[in-house]
Amino acid sequence: MISDQQQSRTMKVRCCIVGGGPAGMMLGYLLGRAGIDVVVLEKHADFFRDFRGDTVHPSTLQVMDELGLIDGFLKLPHQRLQKMDGLFGGTPVRIADLGRLHTKYPFIAFMPQWDFLNFLREAGRRFAQLKVMMSTEAVDLIRRGETVAGVRARTPDGFIDIEADLTVACDGRHSTVRERAGLAVEEIGAPMDVLWFRAGRRPEETENLFARIEPGKMMVTFDRGDYWQCAYVIAKGQYEAVKARGLSALLDDVVRMAPILRSGIAEVKSFDDIKLLTVAINRLTRWTQPGLLCIGDAAHAMSPVGGVGVNLAVQDAVATANLLADKLQHGCPSENELDAVRRRREFPVKMTQAMQVIVQNNIIRGALRGGDQPLKVPLIVRLITALPWLQGIPARLIALGVRPEHVHSRAAPGS
Repeated sequence: MISDQQQSRTMKVRCCIVGGGPAGMMLGYLLGRAGIDVVVLEKHADFFRDFRGDTVHPSTLQVMDELGLIDGFLKLPHQRLQKMDGLFGGTPVRIADLGRLHTKYPFIAFMPQWDFLNFLREAGRRFAQLKVMMSTEAVDLIRRGETVAGVRARTPDGFIDIEADLTVACDGRHSTVRERAGLAVEEIGAPMDVLWFRAGRRPEETENLFARIEPGKMMVTFDRGDYWQCAYVIAKGQYEAVKARGLSALLDDVVRMAPILRSGIAEVKSFDDIKLLTVAINRLTRWTQPGLLCIGDAAHAMSPVGGVGVNLAVQDAVATANLLADKLQHGCPSENELDAVRRRREFPVKMTQAMQVIVQNNIIRGALRGGDQPLKVPLIVRLITALPWLQGIPARLIALGVRPEHVHSRAAPGS
């Protein structure tokens, strides 16, 4: 608990957004654009954290276009992916072809998430109503009876009480706000965890392969210009066993699967250079309390399958602004009005998670089980590879999602 003596400062806003990730920064931008007095709290001093989701899909690119931000955004360094090719037990397969989509931006942009978030912060500086507070960590909720009335936060200068008509939790899958609110989480589960690391890339090294699956092993590589970003998939809970085998054994497996990494793998010098992502799929059964709304990973943690997490978070933010911006002009929306966000977004979340579970159970789980038998390419993957017109179906699900959102919230005069 925080003593009264520590509560030396207060501020009041219409909306307090906890968490400066994709959902929080996009919602902050949209509400600031609409003339809402809003503050975004980010507990870190900057956005620079490696191995965060950095696949910006066509659905998000379309949102940036609708906001008039796309030209500046695409000037930032990035790589583009259209065709998703892989090796399944040594057999070449094509999982998706985004070039078949009838959309303005038929590619996935690979961009460090910190560049994306910094871009939104800089673009939002023109809105006087938007304030971004870095190094500010929400540690508790302020309540008036049953209503959430803001948050108590820790800053470098001490604690501050931020009173808000509406508090929006965008603080990720380990959400402090969600935990303090006591909201129940439905766990769906995942059979794997992921080891993220980067390997050096020489200018002449090129490869179109995206995923590699062998008996007992699976990994994904992304060409990031001057390095390869790598995701090595392991069975759930096996990280300590991998460490016990030793770094050399792990890197030998990596190079055998992806020989193109041979020259750059020396950059992985210890397990300190490897980030463990504990994969979870879950969702809240209730996204709201009076005065409180959860969106993004705070409402639904996604598997890395399809790389859709960032884009679902952005879609949540767009839907939230569409549904609530006008109502926030007059105070906090009712809980039923807040719950309209869940009613709008729960179907795409459930459908996306269901598809992730299908991939996990029918492809990843079997591959990680290993054994002496060679892997057989699943029938559906063989069909997609053989019939190019089918490649647009998974491309659409990955690139645009089940229910893509468009910006309908109004900009305040002069924004």
